[in-house]
Amino acid sequence: MKSLVQDARRILPLAWPVLFGQLAVLAFGTADTVLVARHSQADLAAFAVGAAAYITVFVGLMGVVLAVSPSVGQFFGAKRLEAAGEQFHQGLWLAAGLSVLGSTLLIFPQPFLWMARSTPDVAAGVRGYLLALAVSLPASLLFTAFRAFNTAVSRPKVVMWLQVGGLCVKVPLSMALVSGVPAWGIPELGVTGCGVATACAMWAQWLCAIVVLRKDSFYEKFRLWHAGLQAPRRAALMDLLRLGIPMGAAILIEVSAFSFMALFIARIGTVSVAGHQIAMNLVSMMFMLPLALANATSTLVAQRIGANDLADARRLGWHGVWIGTGLATLVATVVVAARAPIIGLYTRDAATAAAALPLLAWLGIFHVSDALQTISAFVLRAWRIATVPMVIYAGALWGVGLGGGYWLAFNVSGQVPAALQGAPGFWAAATAGLLVAGVGLAGFKRWVLRLPGVLSAS
Repeated sequence: MKSLVQDARRILPLAWPVLFGQLAVLAFGTADTVLVARHSQADLAAFAVGAAAYITVFVGLMGVVLAVSPSVGQFFGAKRLEAAGEQFHQGLWLAAGLSVLGSTLLIFPQPFLWMARSTPDVAAGVRGYLLALAVSLPASLLFTAFRAFNTAVSRPKVVMWLQVGGLCVKVPLSMALVSGVPAWGIPELGVTGCGVATACAMWAQWLCAIVVLRKDSFYEKFRLWHAGLQAPRRAALMDLLRLGIPMGAAILIEVSAFSFMALFIARIGTVSVAGHQIAMNLVSMMFMLPLALANATSTLVAQRIGANDLADARRLGWHGVWIGTGLATLVATVVVAARAPIIGLYTRDAATAAAALPLLAWLGIFHVSDALQTISAFVLRAWRIATVPMVIYAGALWGVGLGGGYWLAFNVSGQVPAALQGAPGFWAAATAGLLVAGVGLAGFKRWVLRLPGVLSAS
């Protein structure tokens, strides 16, 4: 018990800045959800489809760039500071290259529109929104490399402040652009205005990050600018890709399982997808706590691996899981008890609120399972283990979650109870998928951490 408290004191100082920073990022979507929900139901439906498409593209590519974090963390723990700085440069090249692919996918969103079977007015909103986000994506991925580097060297506060600053740019711009300000000559752009505001905020955030890197004396020891931006190096990029591709694929599987939920639920109708969007935004906000703890835990684990203190790395990994699932249980209990008034904060539309409320019946198991699988996966990435977790994600989240959800929601067998048809079917199956992923990843972590020959070579 004493060692658990001691490790909590190591994890929490790194976790809380990540938590507040990620809440600021999530607030981008929360603010947009509230603004477009109050603007029109069609805009909210377009936002749900567009956000699902963007998250699918961005998060998959972001996962590849985040390979910078365990690599830099191990260099930092081994006190190889210049090598850590070199890895950051390669991460920037990786982010720039991936942004070309991602922006192209956002400019041509026809596959996502086909999956959602969007009406013409919703499809027009999706196209405008994603076009603006295609401009935003390069800045977002470059900032991801900056975030991964700072997290790895135990400096999350600077990222937090830049993310809060980005939110301060984003919210007033979204308010002005969604509904328009005729007195200032600002037109009413609806959901497209949300995308334009995000692009402005993300580029401002990345430019400020460059200033921090150049002016803050903390970064001098990494020799980031002693010879300018280093040229891309094939060996370093391949090293990042070997870890980053399965990491990105695992994150893409996780996120696409839920974003595709939105696309399939959109087939049911605008009220159903609007209710799902509110419920998903709420659980996404709750997810920020275990995500912050996962980031902090994996940072410390990677640093201890670099310092060759493997026993401490193992213990920290398990204590992070225990702390995260315990806090997730507490948060889920409070939110389930207050779910009706919380939904009332999102919308005044009775039909939308009625569609969202039954989805949160699954929240307790959903959130605790989400915490268990997230922290377990992050700890494994610190050990540079990502391929088997990717396979577990595919079976649990695509097979059980998305496949099972489709089977229930659309009553494929003809024998599904009415209460599990439609959007509630997707949420029931997603909860089961997360539980399978959580138990599977924790079990695999327990097994692999008992193989000394494997981990001593990490």
